[in-house]
Amino acid sequence: MTDENTPPESEAGPENVPETVAETVDTLMEVVHERLEEAVVTQIIEAALQAASEPLTVDRCLKLFRRGELPISGSETQRELIKRLLDALVETFDGRGVELKRVASGYRLQVRQELSPWVSRLWEEKPPRYSRALLETLSLIAYRQPVTRGDIEQVRGVAVSSNIVRTLEERGWIKEVGHREVPGRPVLYGTTKAFLDYFNLKSLSELPPLEDIRDLIEPLAEVPAPLPEQPAAVEAEPGAEGAQVAVPDTKAASAEDTEVEDVSTPVTEPVVDAAGSQDDDDDPQTA
Repeated sequence: MTDENTPPESEAGPENVPETVAETVDTLMEVVHERLEEAVVTQIIEAALQAASEPLTVDRCLKLFRRGELPISGSETQRELIKRLLDALVETFDGRGVELKRVASGYRLQVRQELSPWVSRLWEEKPPRYSRALLETLSLIAYRQPVTRGDIEQVRGVAVSSNIVRTLEERGWIKEVGHREVPGRPVLYGTTKAFLDYFNLKSLSELPPLEDIRDLIEPLAEVPAPLPEQPAAVEAEPGAEGAQVAVPDTKAASAEDTEVEDVSTPVTEPVVDAAGSQDDDDDPQTA
């Protein structure tokens, strides 16, 4: 004999419980989290971009919102909505002091490059300066990756400094991507997303022509310091026979000028490998 209040097994069976719970949760989520206006969603995304210390992807922006908060309409998906609002923000910042830039890792708010000379005055320290050897090494890795140190040395004609490779790895611009299957299995190097982000690139296809890079690197070649102008001869005092006229030593002055320049851009001692060959410029970064 069964109780009249007992539901049929088809309704109370355990197989139906998960579906009932899921439906209940969905209903509660829709009630608790009200749907936001597009203008509010845009403001939230803009605030997140401003607060973030790294580029944000569409998926990261999606995680800012709970179920039911995004104003989805028609066949548009949540990702499509976020992407559309991000593209609208790009146009919103057009012509302003900051820009919303899409790089390899996502979207990033940043100061426009043409304004950096003024904005950089907020910081007392000088921006890092990189040697010609480091820039040439980085260019070869970017344009011919994956490459080994031997490949780079073959093109440049000099040994690659270990300090240069270490600096590029510490900056996160290059990484080991494998080994070449030849005797010794040398390490293959390639660029990273951090490299693309730093140079405001979405992909390697946006790299400028190699000739333009060469034009930027060429002026970094060392140029001998110009000799200072020789001042006019000093007249001897009247009545002082055989007075010696002091003539400045231009060679000494030139050497002194070079020393001052070296102090502003210190260069560490080059590394000598086991074979006795001298590595190229060992100091990739100078202050």
